[in-house]
Amino acid sequence: MAGVSEALGNVLRNVQMLSSQYGKKVPRLVAVSKTKPIAALNEAYEAGQRHFGENYVKELVEKAPNMPSDVQWHFIGHLQSNKAKLIAAIPNIYMVESIDSAKLADTLNKHLPLDRDMPLKVMVQVNTSGEESKSGVQPGDCVELVRHIVGHCSKLQFVGLMTIGRLGDIYPECFQVLVDCKKEVENSGLVDTTEELELSMGMSGDYDIAIEYGTTNIRVGSTIFGSR
Repeated sequence: MAGVSEALGNVLRNVQMLSSQYGKKVPRLVAVSKTKPIAALNEAYEAGQRHFGENYVKELVEKAPNMPSDVQWHFIGHLQSNKAKLIAAIPNIYMVESIDSAKLADTLNKHLPLDRDMPLKVMVQVNTSGEESKSGVQPGDCVELVRHIVGHCSKLQFVGLMTIGRLGDIYPECFQVLVDCKKEVENSGLVDTTEELELSMGMSGDYDIAIEYGTTNIRVGSTIFGSR
């Protein structure tokens, strides 16, 4: 298998090519480094990667102090309210992509340091596949959770929506559901529509389709770092 830096370069070139092919904006690449050693992350960092994603609180808490301070961390896994304080304490946490309840939003908002330079970017996770094993609000509840974050969580900045597609095969309809949710949020009057809402969808196996559907953020792990 190619080394991390070579694999990262291949993904970036492919993303550029697909974005051009579909006439879409080039999405941000989040390198998902769960279970991978710091050495692998450093190889990606040396190749220019700055956005890294983690699924597990313990891993992120352990890795963040051992990576350069200009790394922009994304938390992308299921976050329990009782662990939100640990995420809030990471100085360079850039975004939490997996807000799935008002309780979690409130807890994260409560624990963010008062001296933080700017609000923490957050996305609402939507369960677009209907699978019980998946976290996320139901599509019909998406706007209400956005309403809560915008109205009650002054230390959080709502920036968009995230989903994980159905496992096992390619299901573009999951991405279409998220696109439809985005339109509902935009039409709700809750957000400034002069700034485009972000969509975080697409992983190693389906980011090509996610780009076709207009994602602004892709989360790629195994294609960069190898399988777990």
